[in-house]
Amino acid sequence: MTRIGVLTGGGDVPGLNPCIKTLVYAAVERGYEVVGLRRGWAGLLDYDLDATGPQPDCVQPLSKNDVRTIDRTGGTFLHTSRTNPGKVKPKDVPAFLTGQGQGESEGPFDFTSHCLAVIERLGLDWLVAIGGDDTLSYAERLSREGMRVVAVPKTMDNDVFGTDYCIGFSTAVTRSVQFIHQLRTSTGSHERIAVIELFGRNCGETSLLSAYLAGVDRAIICEVPFDPELLASYLLGDKAANPSNYAMVTVSEGARMVEGEVHEWGDTDAYGHRKLGGIGLVTGDALKRLTGEDIVYQQVGYLMRSGAPDALDLMVAVNYANMAINLIDQDADGSMVALRKGTYTSVPIDTIMAGTKRVDVEALYDEKAYRPLIRQVDGKPMFLY
Repeated sequence: MTRIGVLTGGGDVPGLNPCIKTLVYAAVERGYEVVGLRRGWAGLLDYDLDATGPQPDCVQPLSKNDVRTIDRTGGTFLHTSRTNPGKVKPKDVPAFLTGQGQGESEGPFDFTSHCLAVIERLGLDWLVAIGGDDTLSYAERLSREGMRVVAVPKTMDNDVFGTDYCIGFSTAVTRSVQFIHQLRTSTGSHERIAVIELFGRNCGETSLLSAYLAGVDRAIICEVPFDPELLASYLLGDKAANPSNYAMVTVSEGARMVEGEVHEWGDTDAYGHRKLGGIGLVTGDALKRLTGEDIVYQQVGYLMRSGAPDALDLMVAVNYANMAINLIDQDADGSMVALRKGTYTSVPIDTIMAGTKRVDVEALYDEKAYRPLIRQVDGKPMFLY
């Protein structure tokens, strides 16, 4: 019997649970067996090969009854983490693995051989990895090691290279537009300038599209460093031209000022990233100093990825899951499901390593005026990337 392991890694997004449920239902109907790996790649890393009995903190069988109702909520019931078994910090090494293959090195340590041994112990014929470019980069590593892998792209930033769409992006934009409109209430009542910080590490699509759809005055994106004095001048003009005497600007969390730095804090994670956040607050302080106006600062953050998926994310999640099972039927290992030019397809999993996905500034953004400028929609996909 074909045995499939499924996991979700990285940040949670709406649509993960419907994807898992559809995958399990489609697999069971074919006579396949599915097990869930808990907390992303940690499910493999933390599995103790010397332990006796089941290890439900790492692995759980998935039947139709186990997943029957999970599509009614957001997030991932398998839980998630940013674990990278190929680069494990000393403090994160499971106790039972301490000293194994580490020698005198100070780390990070590569426990891929352990993960492959766990996969063999569990009898997994396939892995379906649902994640962003970090999670999928390790899936690509396992594919090179000989494991049969199918990748499903998800990230609210929509920045996995090789696909036009990732699960979670539509809901993130939908939530952002809703909160932006709600913030007009206080911003307009107090006649202030609103600075709304949105998730987006390296790709400014969430800031760009949310501003475009919500009619925000200015949008700051990761790809274009900005001059706070110029932005202040624009926003003063926007505020004066508004009969309600307020203005709004969205800011990607990965944005930076001209000659400034990206605002990061904390230790690096297993993929070399530090936490982002705070550029909106710094921008708000600068705008208050430059304009003399009071500021409404709102970091939308995790609310962008909260709750159940919208209809588009639900549709893509379900279809991606069915595509993943079809690829397994076809023995098409080393593949990633994708949307390209509005069409469902698949690409080799190593496509994610071939480039970086960013906003097409020339086509979609006025980098001098700091606002969306959609010069042409003919021939563009629905989300304009």
